[in-house]
Amino acid sequence: MNYFLAKSEPGVYSISDLERDNTTTWDGIKNPQALQAIRAMRPNDRVFIYHSGGESAIVGLAEVTGDPRTDPKNPKSAVVELKFLSKIEPPTLLSDVKTCGLFNDWALVRQSRLSTMQAPQSFAVWMRKRYPKLKI
Repeated sequence: MNYFLAKSEPGVYSISDLERDNTTTWDGIKNPQALQAIRAMRPNDRVFIYHSGGESAIVGLAEVTGDPRTDPKNPKSAVVELKFLSKIEPPTLLSDVKTCGLFNDWALVRQSRLSTMQAPQSFAVWMRKRYPKLKI
C-alpha cells in the first residue's frame, strides 16, 4: 500500500463534503508533479486529506477505489476516485509535521504549494502512532 496527500480548500471541497458524498472524483490537478502522484495511485492506497487555505491541517483519510484515468474535461490531466474512510480528530497541523523534524525532505514541508503528493511510509507510521484507531 502506498500513501499520498491531497490538498483542498475547505470552502471548495472539505472532508465533511467527502464524508457526506462517501466517494468523489479527485480532479482539477494541473501541476505536472501533482499529476505524477495522481497517476501513481492504485486501488486501496490511502490518501491523507489536507485542508489548505488558512487551516493547514491533515483532517481526514480516504482510500483510492480505482486506477487513475484521463480527465474527460482535460486530456492532459488525470483523475482518481476516492472513498471517505474517516476524519482525523484532532487534525494534524502542518506546524506539528514541520516541528517534529522527521519530514524535512517531504514535499509537504519543502513545496507547500504542491496540491497532491506521495507521502513517505515513515509518515504513515508516525500517523499510526498518533491515531492508533485509524485504519492507516
